[in-house]
Amino acid sequence: MKAIQYRAYGGYDENRPVELPIPKPATGEVLVKMRAVGINPLDDTFRGGHIFLATPANLPRIGGQTGVGFVEESNVDDFKRGDRVFVTGRGFGLVADGTWREFVAAAATGLSHVPTHIEDDVAAAFLAGAGYITGYLSLTKFAEFKPGQTMLAPGIGGAVGMESVQIARNLGASLAISTATSSARADEARAAGYEHVIDLSRERLRDGVMRLTAGKGVDVVIDGVGGALTGEALGCLANAGTYVVVGYAAGREATLNLTDIIWKAAKVHGFTLRAFSPETIAAAQRILLGYLAGGSIQPTVDRSFPLDEAGAAVRHLIEGRPFGRVIIRL
Repeated sequence: MKAIQYRAYGGYDENRPVELPIPKPATGEVLVKMRAVGINPLDDTFRGGHIFLATPANLPRIGGQTGVGFVEESNVDDFKRGDRVFVTGRGFGLVADGTWREFVAAAATGLSHVPTHIEDDVAAAFLAGAGYITGYLSLTKFAEFKPGQTMLAPGIGGAVGMESVQIARNLGASLAISTATSSARADEARAAGYEHVIDLSRERLRDGVMRLTAGKGVDVVIDGVGGALTGEALGCLANAGTYVVVGYAAGREATLNLTDIIWKAAKVHGFTLRAFSPETIAAAQRILLGYLAGGSIQPTVDRSFPLDEAGAAVRHLIEGRPFGRVIIRL
Protein backbone atom coordinates (compact mmCIF):
# COMPACT_ATOMS: atom_id res chain seq x y z
CA MET A 1 0.00 0.00 0.00
CA LYS A 2 0.99 3.64 -0.43
CA ALA A 3 1.77 5.67 2.67
CA ILE A 4 3.45 8.92 3.73
CA GLN A 5 6.25 8.37 6.21
CA TYR A 6 9.02 10.48 7.68
CA ARG A 7 12.27 8.80 8.71
CA ALA A 8 13.95 11.91 10.11
CA TYR A 9 12.78 15.09 11.82
CA GLY A 10 12.92 18.15 9.64
CA GLY A 11 11.11 20.10 6.93
CA TYR A 12 7.97 19.39 4.95
CA ASP A 13 9.85 17.27 2.41
CA GLU A 14 10.57 14.65 5.07
CA ASN A 15 6.97 13.52 4.41
CA ARG A 16 7.86 10.97 1.72
CA PRO A 17 5.78 8.42 -0.25
CA VAL A 18 6.65 4.81 0.58
CA GLU A 19 5.28 1.36 -0.21
CA LEU A 20 4.42 -0.74 2.86
CA PRO A 21 2.54 -3.98 3.55
CA ILE A 22 -1.16 -3.74 4.30
CA PRO A 23 -1.53 -4.04 8.09
CA LYS A 24 -3.18 -7.08 9.65
CA PRO A 25 -5.95 -6.17 12.11
CA ALA A 26 -5.51 -7.64 15.59
CA THR A 27 -8.34 -8.78 17.83
CA GLY A 28 -10.72 -5.88 18.37
CA GLU A 29 -9.36 -3.97 15.38
CA VAL A 30 -10.96 -3.11 12.05
CA LEU A 31 -9.15 -2.72 8.73
CA VAL A 32 -10.24 0.48 7.00
CA LYS A 33 -9.54 1.56 3.41
CA MET A 34 -8.99 5.31 3.77
CA ARG A 35 -10.72 7.88 1.56
CA ALA A 36 -9.82 11.26 3.06
CA VAL A 37 -7.57 12.28 5.95
CA GLY A 38 -7.10 15.53 7.79
CA ILE A 39 -3.98 17.53 8.59
CA ASN A 40 -3.41 18.90 12.08
CA PRO A 41 -0.73 21.48 13.01
CA LEU A 42 0.57 18.84 15.42
CA ASP A 43 1.54 16.76 12.39
CA ASP A 44 3.95 19.53 11.50
CA THR A 45 5.12 20.02 15.09
CA PHE A 46 6.02 16.35 15.52
CA ARG A 47 7.69 15.90 12.14
CA GLY A 48 9.64 19.09 12.75
CA GLY A 49 10.99 17.64 16.00
CA HIS A 50 9.58 20.47 18.12
CA ILE A 51 8.32 18.39 21.05
CA PHE A 52 9.86 16.18 23.71
CA LEU A 53 8.38 13.00 22.19
CA ALA A 54 10.32 13.60 18.97
CA THR A 55 13.10 11.12 19.73
CA PRO A 56 15.08 8.80 17.41
CA ALA A 57 13.15 5.88 18.93
CA ASN A 58 9.93 7.37 17.51
CA LEU A 59 11.14 6.96 13.90
CA PRO A 60 10.10 6.11 11.28
CA ARG A 61 6.55 7.40 11.60
CA ILE A 62 3.46 7.60 9.38
CA GLY A 63 1.65 10.90 9.97
CA GLY A 64 -2.03 11.67 10.25
CA GLN A 65 -4.25 11.56 13.31
CA THR A 66 -7.74 11.16 11.86
CA GLY A 67 -9.65 10.36 8.69
CA VAL A 68 -12.62 8.68 7.05
CA GLY A 69 -12.85 5.48 5.05
CA PHE A 70 -14.70 2.20 4.37
CA VAL A 71 -14.44 -0.93 6.46
CA GLU A 72 -12.47 -3.53 4.50
CA GLU A 73 -12.27 -6.29 7.13
CA SER A 74 -13.93 -6.66 10.53
CA ASN A 75 -14.64 -9.23 13.20
CA VAL A 76 -16.42 -6.67 15.37
CA ASP A 77 -20.22 -6.68 15.52
CA ASP A 78 -20.61 -2.88 15.38
CA PHE A 79 -18.81 -2.53 12.03
CA LYS A 80 -19.41 -4.48 8.83
CA ARG A 81 -17.51 -4.56 5.55
CA GLY A 82 -18.54 -1.52 3.48
CA ASP A 83 -19.49 0.68 6.46
CA ARG A 84 -18.17 4.22 6.15
CA VAL A 85 -16.44 5.26 9.35
CA PHE A 86 -14.56 8.02 11.12
CA VAL A 87 -11.10 6.79 12.09
CA THR A 88 -9.15 7.87 15.16
CA GLY A 89 -6.63 6.06 17.33
CA ARG A 90 -4.61 6.61 20.45
CA GLY A 91 -1.36 8.34 19.49
CA PHE A 92 -2.06 8.11 15.74
CA GLY A 93 0.46 10.09 13.73
CA LEU A 94 2.42 11.02 16.85
CA VAL A 95 3.69 7.97 18.72
CA ALA A 96 1.88 5.37 16.58
CA ASP A 97 1.56 5.11 12.81
CA GLY A 98 -1.35 7.23 11.63
CA THR A 99 -3.86 7.66 8.84
CA TRP A 100 -1.77 8.94 5.92
CA ARG A 101 -1.90 5.58 4.15
CA GLU A 102 -4.26 3.53 2.05
CA PHE A 103 -5.18 1.07 4.80
CA VAL A 104 -5.34 1.52 8.58
CA ALA A 105 -5.91 -1.13 11.24
CA ALA A 106 -7.67 0.73 14.04
CA ALA A 107 -9.23 -0.32 17.32
CA ALA A 108 -13.02 -0.49 17.02
CA THR A 109 -13.25 1.86 20.02
CA GLY A 110 -11.74 4.59 17.82
CA LEU A 111 -14.31 4.26 15.04
CA SER A 112 -17.78 5.70 14.54
CA HIS A 113 -20.24 5.68 11.66
CA VAL A 114 -20.33 8.63 9.23
CA PRO A 115 -23.81 10.04 8.48
CA THR A 116 -24.73 8.99 4.95
CA HIS A 117 -25.32 12.54 3.67
CA ILE A 118 -21.89 13.85 4.78
CA GLU A 119 -19.23 13.86 2.02
CA ASP A 120 -15.81 12.32 2.63
CA ASP A 121 -13.88 15.62 2.62
CA VAL A 122 -16.35 17.24 5.00
CA ALA A 123 -16.23 14.21 7.30
CA ALA A 124 -12.42 14.35 7.33
CA ALA A 125 -12.54 18.09 8.01
CA PHE A 126 -14.88 17.48 10.95
CA LEU A 127 -12.23 15.42 12.74
CA ALA A 128 -9.05 17.14 11.58
CA GLY A 129 -7.29 19.17 14.25
CA ALA A 130 -9.89 18.61 16.98
CA GLY A 131 -11.17 22.18 16.63
CA TYR A 132 -14.77 21.30 17.39
CA ILE A 133 -14.04 19.20 20.46
CA THR A 134 -11.53 21.78 21.66
CA GLY A 135 -14.16 24.50 21.48
CA TYR A 136 -16.84 22.32 23.03
CA LEU A 137 -14.80 21.11 26.00
CA SER A 138 -13.25 24.56 26.58
CA LEU A 139 -16.69 26.14 26.75
CA THR A 140 -18.61 23.47 28.62
CA LYS A 141 -15.98 22.10 31.02
CA PHE A 142 -13.54 24.94 31.65
CA ALA A 143 -15.83 27.95 31.23
CA GLU A 144 -19.19 26.36 32.16
CA PHE A 145 -20.62 28.45 29.34
CA LYS A 146 -24.25 29.56 29.61
CA PRO A 147 -26.71 30.80 26.95
CA GLY A 148 -26.44 34.54 26.49
CA GLN A 149 -22.73 34.72 27.32
CA THR A 150 -20.05 36.00 24.95
CA MET A 151 -16.94 34.40 23.47
CA LEU A 152 -13.84 35.41 21.51
CA ALA A 153 -11.83 32.91 19.44
CA PRO A 154 -9.21 34.79 17.37
CA GLY A 155 -8.18 33.63 13.90
CA ILE A 156 -11.30 33.02 11.81
CA GLY A 157 -9.51 31.06 9.07
CA GLY A 158 -8.05 28.53 11.50
CA ALA A 159 -9.75 25.54 13.04
CA VAL A 160 -9.96 26.87 16.59
CA GLY A 161 -11.35 30.27 15.62
CA MET A 162 -13.79 29.05 13.02
CA GLU A 163 -15.04 25.96 14.81
CA SER A 164 -15.23 27.44 18.31
CA VAL A 165 -17.50 30.15 16.92
CA GLN A 166 -19.81 27.48 15.54
CA ILE A 167 -19.84 25.64 18.87
CA ALA A 168 -20.58 28.83 20.81
CA ARG A 169 -23.56 29.47 18.56
CA ASN A 170 -24.89 26.00 19.31
CA LEU A 171 -24.53 26.69 23.03
CA GLY A 172 -26.58 29.88 22.79
CA ALA A 173 -23.89 32.59 22.75
CA SER A 174 -25.19 36.12 22.38
CA LEU A 175 -21.92 37.03 20.64
CA ALA A 176 -19.31 34.74 19.11
CA ILE A 177 -16.41 36.91 17.94
CA SER A 178 -13.32 36.13 15.87
CA THR A 179 -10.60 38.10 14.10
CA ALA A 180 -8.99 38.50 10.70
CA THR A 181 -5.63 40.02 9.87
CA SER A 182 -6.79 41.61 6.61
CA SER A 183 -9.91 43.20 5.18
CA ALA A 184 -10.04 40.55 2.46
CA ARG A 185 -10.11 37.73 5.04
CA ALA A 186 -12.68 39.59 7.14
CA ASP A 187 -14.91 40.02 4.08
CA GLU A 188 -14.48 36.34 3.20
CA ALA A 189 -15.51 35.32 6.70
CA ARG A 190 -18.56 37.58 6.78
CA ALA A 191 -19.64 36.26 3.37
CA ALA A 192 -19.44 32.76 4.88
CA GLY A 193 -21.79 33.76 7.69
CA TYR A 194 -19.37 34.79 10.44
CA GLU A 195 -20.94 38.10 11.38
CA HIS A 196 -18.75 39.34 14.22
CA VAL A 197 -15.21 39.42 12.80
CA ILE A 198 -12.79 42.13 13.92
CA ASP A 199 -10.53 43.33 11.11
CA LEU A 200 -7.17 43.74 12.85
CA SER A 201 -5.78 45.71 9.93
CA ARG A 202 -8.26 48.46 10.79
CA GLU A 203 -8.92 48.12 14.52
CA ARG A 204 -7.12 46.95 17.64
CA LEU A 205 -8.48 43.75 19.11
CA ARG A 206 -9.46 45.26 22.44
CA ASP A 207 -11.15 48.20 20.76
CA GLY A 208 -13.17 45.87 18.57
CA VAL A 209 -14.23 43.62 21.46
CA MET A 210 -15.26 46.56 23.62
CA ARG A 211 -17.23 48.03 20.71
CA LEU A 212 -19.11 44.77 20.17
CA THR A 213 -19.72 44.11 23.88
CA ALA A 214 -20.60 47.70 24.89
CA GLY A 215 -17.45 47.92 27.00
CA LYS A 216 -18.03 44.75 29.05
CA GLY A 217 -15.53 42.40 27.45
CA VAL A 218 -16.14 38.74 26.70
CA ASP A 219 -16.90 35.94 29.13
CA VAL A 220 -14.57 33.46 27.44
CA VAL A 221 -11.47 33.64 25.23
CA ILE A 222 -10.37 30.49 23.39
CA ASP A 223 -6.92 31.32 22.05
CA GLY A 224 -5.36 29.18 19.35
CA VAL A 225 -3.23 32.07 18.03
CA GLY A 226 -0.90 32.99 20.88
CA GLY A 227 2.18 35.10 20.28
CA ALA A 228 1.82 38.87 20.34
CA LEU A 229 -1.99 38.65 20.34
CA THR A 230 -2.13 36.86 23.70
CA GLY A 231 -1.73 39.86 25.97
CA GLU A 232 -4.32 41.88 24.12
CA ALA A 233 -6.77 38.98 24.00
CA LEU A 234 -6.39 38.44 27.74
CA GLY A 235 -7.24 42.08 28.25
CA CYS A 236 -10.55 41.53 26.44
CA LEU A 237 -11.95 39.39 29.26
CA ALA A 238 -14.91 40.53 31.30
CA ASN A 239 -14.77 40.28 35.10
CA ALA A 240 -14.50 36.65 36.26
CA GLY A 241 -13.91 35.59 32.65
CA THR A 242 -12.17 32.42 31.48
CA TYR A 243 -9.12 32.31 29.21
CA VAL A 244 -8.27 28.99 27.54
CA VAL A 245 -4.93 28.59 25.78
CA VAL A 246 -5.20 25.90 23.11
CA GLY A 247 -2.45 26.71 20.60
CA TYR A 248 0.28 29.05 19.41
CA ALA A 249 -0.08 29.54 15.66
CA ALA A 250 1.52 33.00 15.93
CA GLY A 251 4.26 32.03 18.39
CA ARG A 252 4.93 30.34 21.72
CA GLU A 253 6.08 33.40 23.64
CA ALA A 254 3.80 36.18 24.86
CA THR A 255 3.90 39.32 26.99
CA LEU A 256 1.09 39.66 29.55
CA ASN A 257 -0.17 42.38 31.87
CA LEU A 258 -0.78 40.39 35.04
CA THR A 259 -3.32 42.90 36.29
CA ASP A 260 -5.63 41.62 33.54
CA ILE A 261 -5.67 38.34 35.44
CA ILE A 262 -5.60 39.66 39.01
CA TRP A 263 -8.11 42.50 38.93
CA LYS A 264 -10.59 40.64 36.76
CA ALA A 265 -10.33 37.46 38.85
CA ALA A 266 -9.72 35.66 35.57
CA LYS A 267 -9.45 31.90 35.27
CA VAL A 268 -6.69 30.65 32.93
CA HIS A 269 -6.57 27.10 31.57
CA GLY A 270 -4.17 25.28 29.32
CA PHE A 271 -6.06 22.94 27.01
CA THR A 272 -5.07 19.37 26.32
CA LEU A 273 -7.32 16.41 25.62
CA ARG A 274 -5.30 14.53 28.23
CA ALA A 275 -7.13 16.61 30.85
CA PHE A 276 -10.37 14.77 30.10
CA SER A 277 -11.40 11.19 30.64
CA PRO A 278 -12.09 8.94 27.63
CA GLU A 279 -15.74 8.87 28.71
CA THR A 280 -15.95 12.68 28.67
CA ILE A 281 -14.36 12.86 25.24
CA ALA A 282 -16.62 10.13 23.86
CA ALA A 283 -19.73 11.88 25.19
CA ALA A 284 -18.60 15.17 23.65
CA GLN A 285 -17.96 13.49 20.30
CA ARG A 286 -21.48 12.06 20.30
CA ILE A 287 -22.92 15.53 20.83
CA LEU A 288 -20.72 16.99 18.10
CA LEU A 289 -21.69 14.22 15.70
CA GLY A 290 -25.31 15.13 16.35
CA TYR A 291 -24.52 18.75 15.48
CA LEU A 292 -22.83 17.59 12.28
CA ALA A 293 -25.67 15.29 11.24
CA GLY A 294 -28.19 18.04 11.92
CA GLY A 295 -26.26 20.68 10.00
CA SER A 296 -25.72 23.08 12.91
CA ILE A 297 -21.96 22.83 12.45
CA GLN A 298 -20.50 22.98 8.96
CA PRO A 299 -16.84 22.03 8.47
CA THR A 300 -15.11 24.12 5.82
CA VAL A 301 -12.60 22.59 3.40
CA ASP A 302 -10.07 25.07 2.03
CA ARG A 303 -8.24 22.66 -0.28
CA SER A 304 -7.56 18.98 -0.84
CA PHE A 305 -4.30 17.36 -2.01
CA PRO A 306 -3.45 13.87 -3.30
CA LEU A 307 -1.55 11.57 -0.94
CA ASP A 308 1.81 11.93 -2.70
CA GLU A 309 1.66 15.71 -2.16
CA ALA A 310 1.41 15.46 1.62
CA GLY A 311 4.45 17.70 2.11
CA ALA A 312 2.87 20.46 0.03
CA ALA A 313 -0.40 19.97 1.89
CA VAL A 314 1.24 20.51 5.27
CA ARG A 315 3.10 23.55 3.94
CA HIS A 316 -0.20 25.01 2.75
CA LEU A 317 -1.75 24.48 6.18
CA ILE A 318 1.15 26.13 8.01
CA GLU A 319 2.14 28.88 5.57
CA GLY A 320 -0.76 29.33 3.16
CA ARG A 321 -3.20 30.89 5.66
CA PRO A 322 -6.09 28.65 4.54
CA PHE A 323 -9.72 29.46 5.24
CA GLY A 324 -10.79 26.14 6.72
CA ARG A 325 -9.32 22.65 6.71
CA VAL A 326 -6.67 21.14 4.46
CA ILE A 327 -7.41 17.56 3.43
CA ILE A 328 -5.44 14.72 1.82
CA ARG A 329 -7.61 12.64 -0.49
CA LEU A 330 -6.82 9.02 -1.26
